[in-house]
Amino acid sequence: MHISARGDYAVRASLGLAAAYPAVVSAAGLADEQEMPRKFLEAVLGDLRRAGLVRGQRGVDGGYVLTRQPSEIMVGDVLRAVDGPLAEVRGVRPEEAMYSGTAEHLQQLWVAVRAAVRNVLDEVSLADVVRGRMPAHVRRLTTPPQAWQPR
Repeated sequence: MHISARGDYAVRASLGLAAAYPAVVSAAGLADEQEMPRKFLEAVLGDLRRAGLVRGQRGVDGGYVLTRQPSEIMVGDVLRAVDGPLAEVRGVRPEEAMYSGTAEHLQQLWVAVRAAVRNVLDEVSLADVVRGRMPAHVRRLTTPPQAWQPR
């Protein structure tokens, strides 16, 4: 799975908002805390606002705040808001990818890959990450030493 810079920034900014919830946090404050370019972050926050995950507040004490409790916003929600579907095959959803011949059953594999990604990203909330308390099935995935090895 590839996490874009936009997706990474969106999750990091959302975590900053989750840690401060329900307080309003300025884009400059988030950019400084996470060492992100402010202009790029503002574009990402705009995507999160259009997706209904954050709300902007104008004025001297302006900034951004999550629209729901951090425990109600999943990491997958944030990634979809800025990057679209979690899994695509040549620009189409896995269930729409059609194959023939020896690749006839490849669609089933791509659907399974998407399900596995969802099983992590749609089960971990912003609150889970801020607290460092991942669900048990996610913690188990990081236990084997090979999980940390690049391939």
